[in-house]
Amino acid sequence: MDENGGRRWRCTRIAKFAFLWAKQIFTAKRHVQQSMILVPMDSPGLTIVRPLTTYGHYDAPGGHAELDFNNVRVPASNLLVGEGAGFMIAQGRLGPGRIHHCMRLIGHCERSIDLMKERLKNRIAFGKPLAEQGVWKERVGMSRVQTDQARLMTLLAAHKMDTVGAKIAAKEIAMIKVIAPQVAQTVIDHAIQAHGAAGMNHDLPFSGMMTWARALRLADGPDEVHLQAISKLEMKK
Repeated sequence: MDENGGRRWRCTRIAKFAFLWAKQIFTAKRHVQQSMILVPMDSPGLTIVRPLTTYGHYDAPGGHAELDFNNVRVPASNLLVGEGAGFMIAQGRLGPGRIHHCMRLIGHCERSIDLMKERLKNRIAFGKPLAEQGVWKERVGMSRVQTDQARLMTLLAAHKMDTVGAKIAAKEIAMIKVIAPQVAQTVIDHAIQAHGAAGMNHDLPFSGMMTWARALRLADGPDEVHLQAISKLEMKK
C-alpha cells in the first residue's frame, strides 16, 4: 500500500505512528471512498517538514506539524477495519470528541470568570472597584448567562448521544460545536479586558485559552458547515 502527498495540521508529531485518512476507492459512494491506515512515523519516505504554530503558539515537541509522504509503503495489514471504512471510523469519534471539546471550553469560561471576578474586586479605578462599575456588572452577568447556556446545551447533547445515539443527536452536537467556542471567545475576551495589559502575557492563561477557542471554530468542522447541517435538519422537521 503506497502513499503520496502532503498533510498539514497533523497532531502530535512526536508520536510513534500516525492514522492516515485517505481517499482510496474513487468509484464508490461518497461516504465509503476513504480508508484509515496506520503509518509508523519512521516509515521510509515520511518526512516531518516543519512544526506549525497556532496564532504564534509553538507547542513543541507535541502539537501540529506539516508532513510529506513520498512513496511511503506500509503492509496491507495496516488498513484499519477495511477498505472504505475511514468515514465510519472518523464519525464514530467525532460526536464524543466534539462534546469533549465543548466541555473543555466551558472549563475555560469558568476559569476566566473566576479570574475576572477576582480582578474586578481588587482593581480600583476612579475611586471604586471595577466590580461596582456598570459596564463590568453587565459583562460579568452576560458571561454567566452565556456560559450556563453553553453548559446546558452540551449536557443535552451528551444526554441525547447516550440515550438515542450520535446520529439522532447530530443537530444538538452541531449546535454546541457552534455556540461553545463563540461563547468562550466572548467570556475570555472580557477577562482579558478586565486585566488590562496583564491579560496579554503568559502570566495568565488567557492567550492559550483564546487560541484554543478560536481554533475550535475550525477544528472538527467550521461553523459554516455545522450551521448548514443544523439548518438542513431543522427544515426536515
